[in-house]
Parts: sequence; C-alpha cells; structure tokens
Amino acid sequence: MVVIRLARVGTKHEPKYRVTVADKKFHATKRFIEVVGHFNPTPRGKEKGLHLELDKIESWIKKGAQPSERVRSLIRKFSAAPTAKA
Repeated sequence: MVVIRLARVGTKHEPKYRVTVADKKFHATKRFIEVVGHFNPTPRGKEKGLHLELDKIESWIKKGAQPSERVRSLIRKFSAAPTAKA
C-alpha cells in the first residue's frame, strides 16, 4: 500500500518535515517514492511554513495512495490559503 506521510528532517529541537509518498512497509524516513511538499511548524522570518505540490498529491491519491490524518489536514489548510492558488 502506498501512503502520503510526513518524514522528519532537521535538527534537534528544530523539526522540519518532508511530505513524502512511500510504501507503507518502509520506515518513514528511509525509502520513499517522491517528495511532494515541505512543512515547517515553526517558520522564522520569511521562511514558508507549508509548501505542497497539490497536482502531484492529487495524482497519487487517484492512483490509490492514502494520506495520513496530518497530511490530510495540511492539504485542507493549504488549499484554503489564498496564496495557494497563485
């Protein structure tokens, strides 16, 4: 089964996450198929907090990939943002 989930990157006390498409049987931070976005829960200055490639995510969902609950909420949040359309 293919899933869309977060993979933690970054340093201690400063987490950053990749939104990855991966096979469910592999560890979250190891092998993945494709990176489809980035999430920074604590952006500073001009850093972006969330960037998703919605067209790639939608194509993976059409192919049968299952997004995790957190990724599903991030997709809703990103889709509702006014700058996501531009």
